[in-house]
Amino acid sequence: MPTVFAHALVPVAVGLGLGRARIPPRLLLAGAVAAMLPDADVIAFKFGIAYADALGHRGATHSLVFALVQGVLSALSRRSLRTTAMTAFLFVGLSALSHPLLDMLTNGGLGVALLWPWSEQRLFAPWQVIEVSPFTHRFFSARDLDVLWSEARWIGTPALLAMAVLVASRFLWERRQSR
Repeated sequence: MPTVFAHALVPVAVGLGLGRARIPPRLLLAGAVAAMLPDADVIAFKFGIAYADALGHRGATHSLVFALVQGVLSALSRRSLRTTAMTAFLFVGLSALSHPLLDMLTNGGLGVALLWPWSEQRLFAPWQVIEVSPFTHRFFSARDLDVLWSEARWIGTPALLAMAVLVASRFLWERRQSR
């Protein structure tokens, strides 16, 4: 898996790129949390649930269904998120979906149960370019620095580029509208 904080880069970059008018701060925070939430499944280890189990790491919480549920719950919370139901559903649901899609790009682990509950098969993307993050609580060993560099290259750089494109597009659109 990428580090849990790297998962938040995607919704934060997209949200900042779209601007506060489209993605209010509360919705941005909800998207960042939704992108990190699937890794809460590591608590299963404390209960003796095996990694490969449907409720284990990269199992049910890394599925399309889990992302859909997060989107629906956020749509129901639209007022507190200060947005429309559709915007909340799409932003939070896609933020949550970004998590398993990024995990599918890693070069380790058992893959992602993206299609759970219809299938417990663990999937990887054809390209596994992101260094998998170890299950440790330390940072800045040589291995950890390799992971962080991989995340910067394969998650951070594309996220920043997407944000820049969105900001530039928004600027050009607003400039055009003011004429």
